[in-house]
Amino acid sequence: MDIQKLQRAVIDALEDVKAQDIKVFNTTHLTSLFDRVVIASGTSNRQTRALASSVADCGRALDLTGITVEGEDTGEWVVVDLGDIVVHVMQPAIRQYYNLEEIWGDKPVRVKLLPGSGSPVHAAERAGDTDEA
Repeated sequence: MDIQKLQRAVIDALEDVKAQDIKVFNTTHLTSLFDRVVIASGTSNRQTRALASSVADCGRALDLTGITVEGEDTGEWVVVDLGDIVVHVMQPAIRQYYNLEEIWGDKPVRVKLLPGSGSPVHAAERAGDTDEA
């Protein structure tokens, strides 16, 4: 599946469950394991689990195989591995503490988000990556 289409589907799945502060990063220059990292916040354990479930369901609807979900037991930080995209759904305090944006964030991808789900990432300001979804 085309990475932009998969990326858009993931963002839509997150927005359906009201994810906050969605960020997308191109990681092709950092690792060959996956092409994108998506980081989003949920306000409670219940919401982070629901967000992760929405993303995993989206992947299954797209006939992706090998989808794995880790961290559902606590719901503080849930990781959904869709192969080409890895999604981190975190509560704000955990997200701030681990600061994954510092690790993966040198090439943000510009995405269109629904109002209220966070401001768009402006890739043109960084590293010249202008992928859009």
